[in-house]
Amino acid sequence: MLSDTQRATLAATLPAVEGALPEITPRFYRGLFDAHPTLLDNMFNRTHQKSGEQPQALAGSVAAFARLQLEPDIRRQRFILDRIAHKHASLGVTADQYKVVHQHLFAAIVEVLGDAVTPEVADAWDQLYWDMADLLITSEADLYAAAGVEPGQVWREVRVTDRVQVSPDTIALTLAAADGDLPKFRPGQYISVQVPLRDGAQQIRQYSLTGSPADVEWRFSVKLAGEVSAHLHENVFEGDTLRVSTPFGDLVLPDDDAPLLLASAGIGCTPVIGLLTALAEKGDARPVTVLHADRSRDRQPHRGMLAALVDSLPTGQLIQWYENTSPHIVSDSVRVGQMSLDNVEVHPESNVMLCGPTGFLSSMREEFLGRDVAESRIHYETFGPELLRSSAR
Repeated sequence: MLSDTQRATLAATLPAVEGALPEITPRFYRGLFDAHPTLLDNMFNRTHQKSGEQPQALAGSVAAFARLQLEPDIRRQRFILDRIAHKHASLGVTADQYKVVHQHLFAAIVEVLGDAVTPEVADAWDQLYWDMADLLITSEADLYAAAGVEPGQVWREVRVTDRVQVSPDTIALTLAAADGDLPKFRPGQYISVQVPLRDGAQQIRQYSLTGSPADVEWRFSVKLAGEVSAHLHENVFEGDTLRVSTPFGDLVLPDDDAPLLLASAGIGCTPVIGLLTALAEKGDARPVTVLHADRSRDRQPHRGMLAALVDSLPTGQLIQWYENTSPHIVSDSVRVGQMSLDNVEVHPESNVMLCGPTGFLSSMREEFLGRDVAESRIHYETFGPELLRSSAR
């Protein structure tokens, strides 16, 4: 843990380091990938590296964690770290990899800040790094233990038993165990899928499970958007095999029986479908409001399934927004434009679960906070780097 002296040094240097992080993190990744090129091809999302999203996410997480050491808040700290730990576990990250990251991150810090990195400054930031790393390593060890696997040993071969086109640009795949049984999962969790691309890379993406935990097979959906999804659309059919991870993810049903409000955009409907499937199987009687936004009805994945699941709930309500739709279908439950909480009843004690791209999550989070929903009751799943959590206020 940080000593009082280290904390004082951290406070004095945080503005300078925070300001330099946008330059430090790209240098860190360049050094890391130069020394370990297989990491870019076989673990990191190279699309997000190219766009700069992943370096931004790392910079935000480091800065947020540093500030939380100066103004301690355990809940906010878990808010940042829990999602990172689940994502790391789904990739098979192990404790020894934190030493590699440490080496290249601190080389980048010294390269950018130069003589400003005195022994005292280096000592304080080194301690901060290992405080954060140790928390993640412990959380990841707990996740591996709960899943019944050795650290990093999350991968298995599965067989594709069914493929269905669920919208013009989205397919749904059903998976069966190639040997033995598939692990159980909690509704709302995801798996990582690793695919071989034409240039020899083995890229990984995460996909939410949409079926019932009681099923012996897994199901997930893939929207055509990127090199991994393109590979799955073009090359994976019934009878083929896939390399997938054990399920992880913390967007699961809360333990209480408070009202639920599930809001999604586009393919963000998939974790919502997983959650609704569990609620429907239990005949859950709590108030459940489902909000969904999409570009158009004809391109909406799982449109019928979403409506059927909400209809099966005793107190379910579905409201949908379309950017492009015919005026004659507009009603209280079908609206035009982007999602808004205007004329939507929001109980302040609701557990809110958001699923979709980061821009959608950021705007909707602010709307729910404006409706007096406590930040601790807003949970989310994002399809991209963890930008929102690192900037949580």
